[in-house]
Amino acid sequence: MRAVIQRVTEAAVHVDEGITGSIENGLTVLLGVKETDTERDIDWIAGKIAGLRIFNDEDGKLNLSVKDVGGSVLLVSQFTLLGDARKGRRPSYKEAAGPEKAYDYYQKCGEALQANGLRVEWGRFQAHMRVSLVNDGPVTILLDSEKQF
Repeated sequence: MRAVIQRVTEAAVHVDEGITGSIENGLTVLLGVKETDTERDIDWIAGKIAGLRIFNDEDGKLNLSVKDVGGSVLLVSQFTLLGDARKGRRPSYKEAAGPEKAYDYYQKCGEALQANGLRVEWGRFQAHMRVSLVNDGPVTILLDSEKQF
């Protein structure tokens, strides 16, 4: 499972008929699910996202988590995070999970974030989305559950 986490002051997901999710202070999380992912990957990545100390404390140091600052998460499914562009010019997505597994794990990851006490807003799975955000800092973190050990 891969995630790109951006600290934001605001973010929203737009689809044709309007906004599907929006947040103010918090994290925008782009999430890619691999075919080889297990429930253990969900738990690890959700725990990491909830606990990342990437918000400023009163001394201006990155010492607080999204939960500490009362922030929210905008969770967006993005299979292209699993694109392998090492060969040729068209990325291969052979590591990406199929739609059924990807949707299930995307939902379970959001539920795990909620179980960690976070408010979660959602993108729309398999839709053409336009994600707008204001990256604060900028602070951007890349997580890959294959690299947890």
